[in-house]
Amino acid sequence: MTGVVSLGVAGSLGPDAIAAFAPAVEEAGFHTLWVNDTPDGDALAALAAAARVTERLHLSTGVVPVDRRPAGEIAEHAASLGLPLERVTIGIGSGIARQGALARVREATDALHDAGLPRVLVGALGPRMRRLAAERADGVLLNWVPPRETREQAAALHAIAPRTRVAVYVRTALDPEARERLEAETARYAAFPNYAANFERMGVDAIDTTIRDGADLAAAVDAYTAAADEVVLRAIVPHDTVEAYVDFVRRAAPTAGRGERRP
Repeated sequence: MTGVVSLGVAGSLGPDAIAAFAPAVEEAGFHTLWVNDTPDGDALAALAAAARVTERLHLSTGVVPVDRRPAGEIAEHAASLGLPLERVTIGIGSGIARQGALARVREATDALHDAGLPRVLVGALGPRMRRLAAERADGVLLNWVPPRETREQAAALHAIAPRTRVAVYVRTALDPEARERLEAETARYAAFPNYAANFERMGVDAIDTTIRDGADLAAAVDAYTAAADEVVLRAIVPHDTVEAYVDFVRRAAPTAGRGERRP
């Protein structure tokens, strides 16, 4: 397996800022620009803004929680924005409401497909959600997983559905000044019971699922692209400015050409 390399950013940056550096992401050779969706950050609006200033760059939400934004709302919003569906993947997740999570994601996946959105990917932590994603959606987004477990989980998913796309989100800090932000985010996730349980199952510390040194970037990307169809470098920068993200793109660009470019 030789996966492609993509870039992930925070939806809270806003459409204008994301559009300002999206051409640099495309020029650097990244496969996809992933934008997470938060109460203060509309991922779909950000992708629409990025689409207007790029030509080839694939675009994905990573991910929209369907307990907060139901599938019908997502589909209507995507249609109203005129997103180029040939370049777009809608990533969804169950959200924070644990009860009924599997049914909620299954219904949302089917509804988005029925609405004409051709590629739906599911953010999945546990084995049951990963299996559902492989069986009903078009891909799976792994999160906070080191290369060894990425390889094992991807192999299991491809055994269920050989054509399912397995992407993995990897928090990445290339600037020493961003290390404190990375450690704070890592500690926050490690405190969530479901993530804590997952780290315990894998036998790793949360920080071991991140890239923390620019000098190690190429080797880390090689390890992940050997394990999954796509590695998403979730950029952690010292300050949320356009200049900081452009600098991250510049520093990570040599790894963006690794792997095959896939539709």
